[in-house]
Amino acid sequence: SEDDSAMEDYPTEIHDYLEAFEKSLGSVDEMLKTMMSVSRSELLQKVDPLEQAKLDLVSVYTLNSMFWVYLATQGINPKEHPVKQELERIRTYMNKVKEITDKKKASKLDKGAASRFVKNALWEPKAENEHTSKTPAKGKKRQ
Repeated sequence: SEDDSAMEDYPTEIHDYLEAFEKSLGSVDEMLKTMMSVSRSELLQKVDPLEQAKLDLVSVYTLNSMFWVYLATQGINPKEHPVKQELERIRTYMNKVKEITDKKKASKLDKGAASRFVKNALWEPKAENEHTSKTPAKGKKRQ
């Protein structure tokens, strides 16, 4: 049968890996079809500049990663190819975008509220005229 002849073309130990790889390629293909179904200009109109940057970075990272895999399938070591430096450069920008996103998510300090909180939390000694003593006041007789 056709399946038996295909099985002879590669070692049987890697069959499960190849099936997983084929399934992953199918997933990537579906995502690309979904992404390509909307024009870039239409998509960019719907998102803010930070989301645009994220979208562009993910797209270019995916493309370069796929090229990395292609090089590996051609017997070329991608670690010795300029694509490695390109992926590192893209990762640097992805980290910068992540820092910006994290700063936006960080809670803003309300200085007035913080000041009131600290002031109310601190112990304040009572004023001298409010001080009550357990000793009787001078001039008063005990009864």
